Amino acid sequence: MDASTTAEAADDPGEVPPKRTRRRGPELIEAIHEAAIVEAAENGLHRLSMEGIARRAGTAKTSLYRRWAGPADILLEAMYHHFPQERPAPGADDLRGDLIESLVMLAELSDDPLGRAMFAVIAESVREPKLHERFTREVFEPRGGRFTRTVLAHYADRGRIDPSRVTDVTVDIGEAMVLKYAVDHRRTPGRDHLARIVDEVILPAVGAGPEPPRTDDRTR
Repeated sequence: MDASTTAEAADDPGEVPPKRTRRRGPELIEAIHEAAIVEAAENGLHRLSMEGIARRAGTAKTSLYRRWAGPADILLEAMYHHFPQERPAPGADDLRGDLIESLVMLAELSDDPLGRAMFAVIAESVREPKLHERFTREVFEPRGGRFTRTVLAHYADRGRIDPSRVTDVTVDIGEAMVLKYAVDHRRTPGRDHLARIVDEVILPAVGAGPEPPRTDDRTR
């Protein structure tokens, strides 16, 4: 029986039996994923354990070991499935709007347990370099990497901006400024400030030039 089966009572004498549920398959996997993310967000990587994940998910630790080798494997899989992805306008006709939305998504992620779990992995990169490498390889890159990169690549591929302007520097600008604002102000920037980052920095950097704010952006 693996983690896709009904949550079972613990068969480890030292393990507190979880409350029985009828969850199975995708529903149980989702509960385990959410438990791993919240455990990492609340307790950090050094206290992330199979016991804690199992307890929060309401299943047995032995069930987890039948599918995953350790808590880091669950966390990386969970982050991959929950990592948000910007979906630019199919017609590539709203660069400014798509860039703003990508930064809004990043700001919202920073306040979410998933974002805190991701920052926990990044913060431990010195002590856990292999885990950080796995995060980059198994989560960050497959899910599109930097949020603004997805947008800029989309518009470059469709000839709306010069592809040579989409560099490792320009794709970092938005994320770097959002994170710096959070460090300086101890909160994530609002939509108005995110629009300023796009208008004053990102658009000029990719040769799109500053665009006048739209009414909906000024009033939100």
